[in-house]
Amino acid sequence: MSEGTMQRAMRDDRAQPNRQRTRRLCRALVCAAAVPAVLITAACSSDSGDSKPKSDGASATKSASDSTTPSADPSPTVAPATYRTLPNPCEALSHKTLGDMVPKADTRGKKGSSDDPSSRASCSWSSLSNNGVKGSQFRWLNVSLLRFDSDTARGSADTQAHAYFTNQVKDAQSVGGAKNAKVVPVSGVGDEATSVRYDLSKKEGLFKQETIVARVENVVVTLDFNGAGLAGDKTPDAEDLAKSAEKALKEAVASVSSANSDSGSGSSSQGSSAKPSGSASPSASAKKS
Repeated sequence: MSEGTMQRAMRDDRAQPNRQRTRRLCRALVCAAAVPAVLITAACSSDSGDSKPKSDGASATKSASDSTTPSADPSPTVAPATYRTLPNPCEALSHKTLGDMVPKADTRGKKGSSDDPSSRASCSWSSLSNNGVKGSQFRWLNVSLLRFDSDTARGSADTQAHAYFTNQVKDAQSVGGAKNAKVVPVSGVGDEATSVRYDLSKKEGLFKQETIVARVENVVVTLDFNGAGLAGDKTPDAEDLAKSAEKALKEAVASVSSANSDSGSGSSSQGSSAKPSGSASPSASAKKS
């Protein structure tokens, strides 16, 4: 090895530790410079983490509050009954009407028994006109009224009255032994009205039966009217009986409105719409006759 080469090697050996120290110093400076950035990043991450739980906590509190708040369900309600009382059934028809339909009857009538006159009432009249050797004419008239109250379990008073009205009409059509049955809707009386007429043969003679059922708001009025020619007298005309029965029914329906108007607890309108639907109750009149 030449002297120049040896000198260069010696210089390189001396320079080697310096280069290593320089590299270590550079690495230290780089690491030192990186520390603030790491600290800053950690600090930002720490702040972000702190704020997120607060937001979640507020949401959880609100959700818990919302979930524990009881929902207020509206209590069921039904429309109140229009009519709150019933008229005296024995005064539901005028003396003139009674005189035409049951000419020999006591106009005071025979009042039916009832546990609650404000909800159920009835009155009947009977007449026997003796025509001597020609026989006699028999007539029987009955007016019954039934009032319904609104109830959350059973429904509105009008709905209950309509159901009863329908059943009454069906019952009138199912009287045993009835012949030549005819069901006719009646207009201009209450909210709905139906007439059921038929013939009924009995040992006394042939009876013509007219049953008319009407509903006015929450009250159902049933009128039974029958007649027969006894001991050889002629059988009454069914159309004549029907006309008289319809006239009497209108008076009975009007009496319901009048009774409530006087007490200030009902409506004065009678509801003129006619809705055909079944018919009256089994004619107690025919059975009694």
